[in-house]
Amino acid sequence: MLPPDDFNPPVGVAEQLEEGLRRVLAPNPSPMTYRGTNTYLLGERDIAVIDPGPDDPRHLQAILDALHPGQQISHIIVTHAHLDHSPLARALSARVGAPVYAYGDYLAGRSDVMVQLAQGGLAGGGEGTDAEFEPDITVADGEVIAGDGWALRALWTPGHFGNHLSFAWNDAIFTGDLVMGWASSLVSPPDGDLTDFMRSCELLQDLPARRYHAGHGAPVTETAERVDWLLSHRRAREAAILSALEGNPATARDLALRIYTETPPALIPAATRNVFAHLVDLSGKNTVTAMDELAADAIFRLV
Repeated sequence: MLPPDDFNPPVGVAEQLEEGLRRVLAPNPSPMTYRGTNTYLLGERDIAVIDPGPDDPRHLQAILDALHPGQQISHIIVTHAHLDHSPLARALSARVGAPVYAYGDYLAGRSDVMVQLAQGGLAGGGEGTDAEFEPDITVADGEVIAGDGWALRALWTPGHFGNHLSFAWNDAIFTGDLVMGWASSLVSPPDGDLTDFMRSCELLQDLPARRYHAGHGAPVTETAERVDWLLSHRRAREAAILSALEGNPATARDLALRIYTETPPALIPAATRNVFAHLVDLSGKNTVTAMDELAADAIFRLV
């Protein structure tokens, strides 16, 4: 279900995606961000900037250069507080005077179990947390943000990150990193919570959409199929973990090495995080248990 690897737009150039919507690709390609972060410019006069991206002056200038005569940035909207999505909000807001909208700061929306893991010393991994992020205006689940000629309905969709919002726009949805156009989403505790991720994907199943505009990669046009694939992919991974644990208690890293046999060594830490996310979810279902306290290096066994 992964799309063909043919998404390679020019960096820093505003490209028209559909009426009233353009995309500017940030200059931050990496194994975690694919070609880079997609920054969206929504509107014809009052422009909403969705996911301003990393704190890079080149990208700030590219966003400003994309404005046409008579256009102004009226809203800066952040899907979640990872370093590839939120940090430029501060500099952009200072430059244009527009407020920053988000669900909350980088700790907002964490489940109780993730709070406990963080208090126990577990730090985020992978994309990096923007610990300085704080919006000017907090946005609740279901709240509508509106500008001249456009309106967005906020959907609280935690899982990849606790403060993650998606935004419904007409018959499309901006999905941030919940559903991406190039790979399955990273779920890395304590920032990510697989229980929440599955619930958020199931929410999207109940919201038919013509297109997903994702935080990375090309627009997703087969939206229902994509969400179905994400859920079945996670359920298959869960089954593999349970099978590997039959008679063989193991740590998340042990399981990652057994299951991700074709994964490059450099990506094993990310795979271990994904396995641990499953183990936390399965612990909540009372299907597996940590032989000591719940922690990233704990040994797990079937209940």
